Amino acid sequence: MIIKNKLDKTFGPFGSSTGFFIFLGGLIATFYSWFGLVIAVVGAFASFSTTSSIIDSDNKKIKFSDNFFGIIPVGKWIDIKPDMKLGLEQHHRGFMGYIRGTQPVSIHYKDIRIYLYSSDNKQIMPVIKCNSYQSCVKELNTLSSQLGLAIIRISFMRPQS
Repeated sequence: MIIKNKLDKTFGPFGSSTGFFIFLGGLIATFYSWFGLVIAVVGAFASFSTTSSIIDSDNKKIKFSDNFFGIIPVGKWIDIKPDMKLGLEQHHRGFMGYIRGTQPVSIHYKDIRIYLYSSDNKQIMPVIKCNSYQSCVKELNTLSSQLGLAIIRISFMRPQS
């Protein structure tokens, strides 16, 4: 069974919204010049590109994928070995943008992710993104039983409400 999990936008919220407006401007410019098509392609790339993880539980493989234009997955399959582990970790990603050139605006995303770890407890890649601690523990237990991997409990992990 193949499980696909969307993780993040490649260029963040500011880059993807800017890319969307460049995409629209390129479409409009295409009526006047063929160069507008190049601008539209660049805007679509910035706007729609995402990251995800793909889990093949039947063949015991996992892939971290960059999805160009939102539809073309690019990444390398990793064979899951029995000595690998799964664990929870809090994830924080912040973005800074400027309005009118001088006024800073920041956006922060906080979530909990399930990560794949190597046999020596080094983080390999994110697998699943969850919003709550309870749902993440439930997903972790399900994924651990499907893949036959041990679970690492991160000591600083605290439940979020």
